[in-house]
Amino acid sequence: MKTYLDWSEYRDAGMGDAYADIPKLGGDFAKAVAVCINSRRCESLAKGVMCPSFRLDANPGLSTGARVRLLKAALNGELGSGGLLSPELVEALDLCVSCKGCQRECENNVDMSRIKIEYLAQLNASKGLSLRARLFSDLPELLAKRHWLIKLIAIRNRHPWIATLAERLLGISGKLSLPEPVDLTRKYNLREIEDGQPVVLFADTFCKHFSPDILAAAVEVLQATGCQVSLIGAADEEAGYCCGRTYLSQGRIDEARQQAGELLQMLAPYAQKGVPIIGLEPSCLLTLRDEYRALGLGEVADLVAGKAVLFEEFLAKGIKGGKLNLSWSEQAIAEQSPVLVHGHCHQKAVGAMKSMRKVLKQIPGLSFEMIDASCCGMAGSFGLEAEHYETAKAMAQQALLPALESRPEALILANGFSCRHQIEVQAGRPALHLAQLIRLLMA
Repeated sequence: MKTYLDWSEYRDAGMGDAYADIPKLGGDFAKAVAVCINSRRCESLAKGVMCPSFRLDANPGLSTGARVRLLKAALNGELGSGGLLSPELVEALDLCVSCKGCQRECENNVDMSRIKIEYLAQLNASKGLSLRARLFSDLPELLAKRHWLIKLIAIRNRHPWIATLAERLLGISGKLSLPEPVDLTRKYNLREIEDGQPVVLFADTFCKHFSPDILAAAVEVLQATGCQVSLIGAADEEAGYCCGRTYLSQGRIDEARQQAGELLQMLAPYAQKGVPIIGLEPSCLLTLRDEYRALGLGEVADLVAGKAVLFEEFLAKGIKGGKLNLSWSEQAIAEQSPVLVHGHCHQKAVGAMKSMRKVLKQIPGLSFEMIDASCCGMAGSFGLEAEHYETAKAMAQQALLPALESRPEALILANGFSCRHQIEVQAGRPALHLAQLIRLLMA
């Protein structure tokens, strides 16, 4: 069996363990699947993230463990001629939203998010790629080179009949608006900071094309804390510097590997000098820190991963003497409190919500509350897909939407692009990124 990701880190997993139950086919990929010890912790409704699809109706067939059992059966040839294409396995993995909750909450850290990337690559090799999957995965390139796409999305959002037609032709739900790119070239106020700490701010596709104000806010905040900021990926000529997340999400590993190689070449000189590489979009920055290690890109991937930090992690690490070195506006803080905080699943998976809390605690007089919720349901393109729209909405209705409804006066903080869009379409309210909130509250 040919695999598309590098699974060599699992080469010794389960070796010598008579109870490891490693499947016959799949090599190191099979060993990655077999790290599950069938404890059924993923079949729990207690606090945590995993597993969003299981939490909807407690269907054990939609838990991480059940997906592992089906994968083992397929790799052992027990699902008939269908193998990885068997209907029961396709259905179970179709509703995995790659939240990475199991990567943190499972005792053996089953990495179902990475397993699904490999699985999608296997499906693509067997069945080909749908037009919808191609459009979603090519989004960064389309946004950079096809300005007509910006106008087309705006027209689609304003004419329901076009949205309905697009659903029939592409499978993109007509029940909600699509995020609209911003048709402008944003100028960022980069300035020299005497003796400033050098940092790299990575302009991901979503901030650059949809929310450039977040980039501008992050530049202002970092400079206010005394950082010398280098902005990578924001200029038009840097359109190719994308992390490859959209390709990975659709199982297009070769394309993701090419983009990753180009970005690593740009970032490596900074990492070699020990310069922090800061990201604003959790799924994008954490792709550098996690998935890049599975793309077979060598030591440079480890080098960059070691310097990659989320915006909130960087600020939290920089708090010295229990104080974030910024001046605050008491009036702005009073006007913007309280704040409800929703964490992106990948933030939760790496424990970054602790950094969010630490930073927010440094803002004197700010009243904030962390929402205890699993996945918002949008999960990248998942909530935009016609067949998944109702499932995605149900995920939001479990905890996130009730929490928002109970505090209609609160400002909403959500660092994830897809989270903010889900909140907008399902709750009808805007949400800010941490960088925007801090800028808003600075004196």
